This record gives sequence, C-alpha cells and structure tokens, in this order.
Amino acid sequence: MAASPLGSTATSARPTGADVRPTGQRVVVVIATPLADELVALVRAVDDRLEVLFEPDLLPPPRFPCDHRGIDGFRRTEEQERRWLAMLGRAEVLFGLPGDSGEELAEVVRANAGLAWVQATAGGAGEQVEAAGLTDEELTRVRITSASGVHARPLAEFVMFGLLAFTKDLPRLLADTKERRWEHRPVAELVGRTVLVVGLGSIGTEVARLAKAFGMHVIAVNRSGSTDVDVVDEVRPTRFLGDLLPVADAVVLTLPLTKETKGLIDAKAISRMRSGAILVDVGRGGVVDEAALVSALEERRLAGAALDVFAVEPLPQDSPLWRLPNVVISPHTTALSVRENERIIVLFTENLRRYLAGDDLISRVRPTLLY
Repeated sequence: MAASPLGSTATSARPTGADVRPTGQRVVVVIATPLADELVALVRAVDDRLEVLFEPDLLPPPRFPCDHRGIDGFRRTEEQERRWLAMLGRAEVLFGLPGDSGEELAEVVRANAGLAWVQATAGGAGEQVEAAGLTDEELTRVRITSASGVHARPLAEFVMFGLLAFTKDLPRLLADTKERRWEHRPVAELVGRTVLVVGLGSIGTEVARLAKAFGMHVIAVNRSGSTDVDVVDEVRPTRFLGDLLPVADAVVLTLPLTKETKGLIDAKAISRMRSGAILVDVGRGGVVDEAALVSALEERRLAGAALDVFAVEPLPQDSPLWRLPNVVISPHTTALSVRENERIIVLFTENLRRYLAGDDLISRVRPTLLY
C-alpha cells in the first residue's frame, strides 16, 4: 500500500485506475462543516471538474476555531432546511459529517444514492461510522475516510507534556506555589528512561519520535510486532504487552476503541506496571479500567496519569479522577488545534486528486475494523 504524506496508509477505494474521471465530467463536492473561505478556495482549486457547494448560513456557527459540530440548539428555517437537503442530495463527495454525528451520516447515505465518498474530520471516525449503523452494502457503496494522522503532532505534544509534568513533579510544584513554600529537591529526567508506546499508528509514531528526541528508550507493541520506524528501539506483538509493562517508566496509549482493545489496560495490566510509572492516554478511554487506575493513583503506585479521553464523556462530576492531585485532565480537546482545518484540507485535497484519478484513498475506514 502506498504511504500517505500524513503517515497513514492508502487503502483500497476502488481498483486503481479503473474509474478515472473523464475530462469534463462534473463532481459535486458538498462542504458540510464550518470552514474558512480560504480553505474552501483550496478545495475549488484542485480541479476544474469540481463543483464545490458551500453555504455557511446553513451550518451552525462554530463554538471555537476549527469546530466541526457548531453551537447547540442550532435550527434551520423551513426554507434553509429545503436548501440543505437539496444540497446534500446532490453530493457525490461530502466533506465533513452533517451535524458531526453518526445519525446524520446514516441519513445522508440512505437518502442520496449517488453519494460515493465521505471525508470525515475526526481521526477516530470509525466510532461515528459504527454509531451510524451502516450496512455492509452501504459501507461498500460509500467510502468513508478519516482524518487519521492530522492530529498526531498536538496529541504527541500532550503526551510529552504529561511525561514532563510527572517527571518534574508538577503536583508538588503547584502545591508549593499555593503554600509559598521554598524547598530544594532534586527531580528526575526523561533521558535514559523507557517509554512503552501502545499502538504505532501516526500518533504513536510521533510520540516515539519526540520521546527519542528527549533521549528516552522507546519500546512499543502493535498488531504485527514490526515497524519501519527507526526511532523505536524494540517492537513486539500486542500479546507481549504484559511482559513489557514492568520494564517501562511510562506507558502511552494511542489505541482506537475496538473489541480487541476495550479494557486492554485492566486491573491486571495496571498491577504489572512499574512502581512510580506514568500513564498517558490519548487514544480512547474505554481501553483503560478507570476504577483500577484510580486505585493505583490513590495508593501512589503510579506517579501520575495524563488523560485526554475517558470511558464516559463528559467525565462525570463524581468521578474520583477530578480530585486526584496526580492526574492531568484534558476534556478530549488535546487534538484540537487552530491549525487543524488546514491540515485536514491538505489531506482532503490529496484525496480529491486520488479520487479523480481513480487511485486509492488515504485513511479509508475499514468496514471490518472501523478504523
């Protein structure tokens, strides 16, 4: 498979070269998520065969830069709703999931028999596809590509922030600052320490690169037990995770949530982690047994945890994680960046060129694995 410029892989969307778009044949692209005008212009500039439809007044105003869902409570007028449905009905290619939801994705797939491809804006679009409940036939007819790889840099930076926070004893520094306490204490270093990266997709690869730049020893597990990433010192199949947990000073989770990964870091796995280890999760919260993690953190068997994802989101107000001083909580926002849409458009325009040429699309969500 061809490597993508974003570190993902191109997966089969149709037989290569079998459906090259004839010169002059129009392709209607509907932009179904808020997007800056200059980025819409980049989409239009890809090819003269594209008819790009974008009507901002039909979309909910964004809550913040690069927001794809928009404000709560947005409602279209009857006239706007007619225009919206008519526009969706013309789409051969859709950029963004309507409403950023699986339910509205299912509606447009079933209402528009001519829809051929949807470019999602989420790296974990497989969960939205699963929520849509699309049939195998629908997933074959409509190719769905994720934004996998686009969010690797900000997520990897959060990982390093988490590792540094507990290596440099941020909880103590914050407590000392609050109490105006001036005490000299030595702190640990990342250099020479071992980090175990669980999952070596685009995020895990970027984590490995940054960790290596800090002088860390990088080990990893993935499905195949192999990698061509030169900054990884050792990689094993996932079944060896239990053997590697005791040797790691830090464990970084970058996994999607699947039947195979759900509850992977359970009480037994957490008990095997080295005393004083750090856990960082930027994958999915359902991978971790949160009750077992809370116990380990309360007993100070782990130095700390930096968490961007949780089993239930928003994190319930009564979760013990809120009150623990050795936990850094990010409300599933670490991947958000003011540059996110720029990066997604780079991916989308490359995929548009591939689509027009009849080539494989980058980061197609695989129906059987849903990532």
